[in-house]
Amino acid sequence: ANLAEMTNLGVPVPPGFTIGAAACVEYLAHGGTVDGLREEVAAALTDLERATGKRFGDPANPLLVSVRSGAAVSMPGMMDTILNLGLNDETVEGLAAASGNPRFAYDSYRRFLQMYGDVVLNVPLARFEQLLGAKRVTSGVRTDAELGAEALRALVTEYQQLVLQVTGRPFPSDPAIQLWGAIEAVWHS
Repeated sequence: ANLAEMTNLGVPVPPGFTIGAAACVEYLAHGGTVDGLREEVAAALTDLERATGKRFGDPANPLLVSVRSGAAVSMPGMMDTILNLGLNDETVEGLAAASGNPRFAYDSYRRFLQMYGDVVLNVPLARFEQLLGAKRVTSGVRTDAELGAEALRALVTEYQQLVLQVTGRPFPSDPAIQLWGAIEAVWHS
């Protein structure tokens, strides 16, 4: 709601779109998405792709999105924002190439895995933090910022293994599946 208001005021914010609260109410009442909503979201993603010059799920030039809950009035219990949605084992390479910074790309990916794993897949955040702490120890560093690209790449694999171990399913690599998982998590929050 606040991002939409800033857009209406002419404040420069990244392009995005809003799914109205009525979609959430219908989803909760009927146990499924609103008729036509998937098509509307696909059209909105196409508009985002045009505005950014990037493509959602494109390994060479990935569009990454964030999913956040929001309302005109803040409500307790709303989910945390999920950043970097759209990253997977292929798009992370595109992000690394585009940024010229593999460390940045793999840090973004491990953060996404952690946020999504916690918020959408219900993998306890503490389990991710344990792996991160262990990686600092085995890498001989004191802070996350000191972890190099290779350590972060290895941590991504460990996070993916954790998700598989806890949920019994691999982390979703398809950006569309990631997006709808995040949207449904917003509605459940």
